[in-house]
Amino acid sequence: MIPLDPGARRAILQACDGLRDATLDSLYRLVRCPSTLGNEASALDEMARQYEALGLMPRRIPTVPNGDAIFSPPLIPYEGRDNVVAVHHPRVARGRSLVLQGHVDVVPEGAADMWASPPYAPEIRGGRIYGRGAGDMKGGIAAYLMAFAALRQAGLQPAAEVQMHAVIEEECTGNGAAACLLALPKCDAVIIPEPGPGVEALYTCEVGVVWAWVTVSGRPAHVRDMQAGLNAIEAANIIAGAFKDYENERNRAENIHPVFHGVNHPVNINLGTIEGGEWNSSVATRCRIGLRVGVMLGYSAAQTRADIEALVARAGQHERLRGATIKLEFKGFMAEACAFDTEADIVKLVRRSYAEATGGQLRDYPATGLTDGRHFVLNQGTPAAVFGPDAQDIHGIDESVGVESIHGCTRAIALAMAEWCGVETLAGSPE
Repeated sequence: MIPLDPGARRAILQACDGLRDATLDSLYRLVRCPSTLGNEASALDEMARQYEALGLMPRRIPTVPNGDAIFSPPLIPYEGRDNVVAVHHPRVARGRSLVLQGHVDVVPEGAADMWASPPYAPEIRGGRIYGRGAGDMKGGIAAYLMAFAALRQAGLQPAAEVQMHAVIEEECTGNGAAACLLALPKCDAVIIPEPGPGVEALYTCEVGVVWAWVTVSGRPAHVRDMQAGLNAIEAANIIAGAFKDYENERNRAENIHPVFHGVNHPVNINLGTIEGGEWNSSVATRCRIGLRVGVMLGYSAAQTRADIEALVARAGQHERLRGATIKLEFKGFMAEACAFDTEADIVKLVRRSYAEATGGQLRDYPATGLTDGRHFVLNQGTPAAVFGPDAQDIHGIDESVGVESIHGCTRAIALAMAEWCGVETLAGSPE
């Protein structure tokens, strides 16, 4: 790392403070994009505009799963949903290169009528910004964009390559991150400003995830002859219920990796979707359920898949499923658990930069969810600092992120980038 001149440090922090309104504007523009699965184009276009505003040339990178294990099984086609990246090149490379990465996709808003304000109309209340994706993770993206802008406002730029990745499908496959990782040169480190769980946090590890889909076809009948039919909805719920015993087993103390000790119930299985039936007075013919199955560190996604296959086969022998046809599919996450090297230089630098920028400390966070950080660590051997602002109710109703927390992360990323990459004066700036 290249020590940062005190004068440059002051100038960068002052520039961050001067960009507070611009940071919020960047975030508002992104939150207004309803970038759920398959609808990311508006957010990707907005990222291209914001990269251009930084003086960078945006580039589109398609997601093309090729059978490599780095990719998870796709859910929908990728045409028209290319990731957007931009790369800064210094005049003279002196420091270490860096990736600043964030996902633009968001989960569905759920029951919009339950939100206090429309989910895609960002609003500040009580020092927090509300809106779908405000915390997860468009606030972090705004922070890394404005961190780069702050260096330029201070008359500086990184003295090393800086890649910026705006990716899709972090919430369901991670394939956007994988595509960008494979398409661009390897950098020396990665910063991903993913949100903390109500506090500013640094991810120390994360579980893996497997998505499974079970379709049950029963035997339809009129409700007056229910006993002659086989209700696919009831049958599917029997299979879903069988996952509870598996969940309890995977959360036994002997199955928990030491890095997750102290975390209550780290392996979670969620019945996320159910589709089925045709008519209230007809025995349901078909039902499809979607499940999210957590994977503990030290256990593999392949092992988990095999467990699910065996579990569904056993559940299919239930007496109430006789005559049913059961189809099991794996689409979406096939993702491994990951431990982050908390002694890596980039992680220690981020901790120190955050403390210098805010006067506070990042809380260690062993995550029971997952991030794109795993791709860089597991598939490329690149150290990753995954940390971010104090988001609340992500994936829920009235998702929000703290205004001051975003600004603190902006200052921390700016200082970390300047020291990691080194700085050089902008062309035309006084020395």
